[in-house]
Amino acid sequence: MKQLTTQQKLFVLEYIKTLDGEKALKSAGYKVKNLKAFASELLSKDYIIQEIKNQLKLQINTLNVQKGYVIQKLLQIAEFSLAEEDITDKDGNFTGKKKLRDSSAGLKALESLCKYLGFSSNNSDTEYHEAKIITISNLDDEKI
Repeated sequence: MKQLTTQQKLFVLEYIKTLDGEKALKSAGYKVKNLKAFASELLSKDYIIQEIKNQLKLQINTLNVQKGYVIQKLLQIAEFSLAEEDITDKDGNFTGKKKLRDSSAGLKALESLCKYLGFSSNNSDTEYHEAKIITISNLDDEKI
């Protein structure tokens, strides 16, 4: 792989921060007339792309966040958000009805948790089985 110059390394680090090629060029100290074209040229070079990937991987690895912590927090968010709370009228009196605290946040946390754990909604190997519902009225000794 081609060795990057100091200025190219600065460009990569600034680009990762801003995701804006022109700003990254300015911050790295480049003095060119057409910032947009030069940024595009730099970002088309394989060795620049590889360095961006390496720096991102390095940053991710240095975070060192434990999987258990992420799972625990997502579960806490889901449980809190999907808990029921009483509904009050405009005077503050309880109506006897309940609602979920924040269903969209709860569902988002569950979705993130499923992705994190590797569940896939478009997995073609998933088989669905017909559910058999047994109630007291149709319960017999053979089903026990």
